[in-house]
Amino acid sequence: MSNDTHHGDVVEDVPVTWKARIRQIGPGIMAAATGVGAGDLVATMVAGSRYGYTLLWAVILGTVFKLALGEAVGRWHLTSGQTLLAGWRTLGRWVLVYFGAYAVVWGFVYGATAMSASGLPLNALIPGLSVRYWAIICGVLGFVLVWFGRYAVIEKIMTVFVGIMFVTVVGTAVLVTPNLFDASKGLVPRLPDGSLVYVLGLVGGVGGTITMAAYGYWALAKGWRSSRWLPMLRLDNAAGYVTTGVFVVAMLIVGSELLLNQEIVTGDAGLLMLGDRLAEDYGHWARIPFLVGFFAVSFTSLIGVWNGVSLLFADWWRTWRLPAYRKGEAEADLQDYERKAGERSPVFRAYLVWLTFPPMMLLFLDRPFQLTVAYGVLGALFMPFLAGTLLVLLNSRRVSPEGRSRWVSNTLLTVCLLLFATLAVHELIDLFD
Repeated sequence: MSNDTHHGDVVEDVPVTWKARIRQIGPGIMAAATGVGAGDLVATMVAGSRYGYTLLWAVILGTVFKLALGEAVGRWHLTSGQTLLAGWRTLGRWVLVYFGAYAVVWGFVYGATAMSASGLPLNALIPGLSVRYWAIICGVLGFVLVWFGRYAVIEKIMTVFVGIMFVTVVGTAVLVTPNLFDASKGLVPRLPDGSLVYVLGLVGGVGGTITMAAYGYWALAKGWRSSRWLPMLRLDNAAGYVTTGVFVVAMLIVGSELLLNQEIVTGDAGLLMLGDRLAEDYGHWARIPFLVGFFAVSFTSLIGVWNGVSLLFADWWRTWRLPAYRKGEAEADLQDYERKAGERSPVFRAYLVWLTFPPMMLLFLDRPFQLTVAYGVLGALFMPFLAGTLLVLLNSRRVSPEGRSRWVSNTLLTVCLLLFATLAVHELIDLFD
């Protein structure tokens, strides 16, 4: 099949100079900023506090794996003529059953989590309002931005927040004066006693969940439609996940230098503890920009999920209603997606409502145990599911020859599959212990 025959006006705008390509960067930043939340930064900070720089190599390896997954997701969209949900549909209807169940349960629990994480730093900055009500304000603000905004607007907002994240999170790492000699020793892979779980978390857990699957949809929203955009997509994806890697390394530095051998509160509240420690060591002024950065990290995840996962769910509904895949239909899929799904579709907006308002109940009540168990089980299985299905799809004839995986991509995706499967087993064991 040929994808270059569609959207010819867009294809002609493929950038060829570095300056033009840099101006096109956007979906990768969206995906990376959405995937790294406050909880990821706390997990990295805890690893640094316990093992210093010893696990730095795991952060870098994790960045490489996320690069491979992000590139594979985007490559499918550009070289198959189909969305990712349509590709999953070709593997059997069971895939859509799993994804639909996961999206509904995950969205309900994550909605409350994202709002709470955004409310915590605002409460620390302006304590006159409780975390609960700051969380509600953040949820409603994200809802309004995504309901009335479009991809181009969301991308600009996210880019501004990523700039704030960079200045504050990396600035904090510079402030604590990293020991570059010790850091360099952390590039050599080592496994201290008891560190395996942290290694698995750093390699497989930072910067990637269901939001990784949204990357291709943001690439489509950007106007990228054919295999001619592959070089641009790879640059964009690299820019996003290298930025993620910098954030995570910065938090490992902070944990290593400021909190080594100290017990840290788990959960997002651990970042508040770090803010207090910065105030003790460097003065109250150091706490304020860090809390602003904490808010930027949390709120970018909220906005990105509100937009990206709503796009996924809208396409899930469209794809669920499609007839069984027949040869020759792939080229019409993107046009069908643009007509029936996207940011203006009723299903997109319905899922946006689902992410925002029903989860507010969890801000007033403890999470029901059964819901938490379902969330944990479905979530643990998603990343191996993503890696495994990409391996199948990108080695099939459903993609054009230039889009099929070569040995590097296949090797990295296979390792990702094994790693995420191991993580899933650990998470499920911990869940039911």
